[in-house]
Amino acid sequence: MPRVPGQIDVAKTEAILDAAVEVIGERGLAAPMEAIARRAGVSKQTVYNHYGSKAELMRALMQRRVDMITAPLRDSGAVDNPTETLEAYARSLLETVITNKSYSMMRVVMLGAGEMPDVAQEVYEAGPLSARRQLAAFLQAETELGRMKVEDFDQAAEIFSGMVMGQTQMRSLLRLPSEKTPDEYGRLAREAAVRFMRAYAP
Repeated sequence: MPRVPGQIDVAKTEAILDAAVEVIGERGLAAPMEAIARRAGVSKQTVYNHYGSKAELMRALMQRRVDMITAPLRDSGAVDNPTETLEAYARSLLETVITNKSYSMMRVVMLGAGEMPDVAQEVYEAGPLSARRQLAAFLQAETELGRMKVEDFDQAAEIFSGMVMGQTQMRSLLRLPSEKTPDEYGRLAREAAVRFMRAYAP
């Protein structure tokens, strides 16, 4: 069956994004699109048809990552269970931090930011900034429902992320082994959610 013009080939898109994570993580931001195409098993033109530039490709990578991290905020019943939702969100954050494959790309982005500021800007806006805004929107919804009392939603979102990430993020960026077990990360996520809810109780 022929493809509808403009239809997105999901499998091919995922292959390109997976290849980009690996190749950029290995070779840095300057990695050629051709190398990404080879790793994905597609033509260079196919990569450019999906993503017209390296900046667009990086934005897509960050959006995919943020979609996974923020998924708990969109779950059915999320607003009705703020503590559990924040705990699940914290777990998602920690899972991305302790996944070396994911953070290898963030390391090279930081190293190449000076030479490719447009790409760095795309990464920041589609990554950390987008995640923080989605969390802020969730906190605003909880406040409007009377379950929380938050005055500055962006600031509160930043505080919660800092509580969860802490030194774990820095250790990951430095390629140092994790100091915690999966169970300890789970307890950290729960503790952060419970204490955060107490701090912003109505």
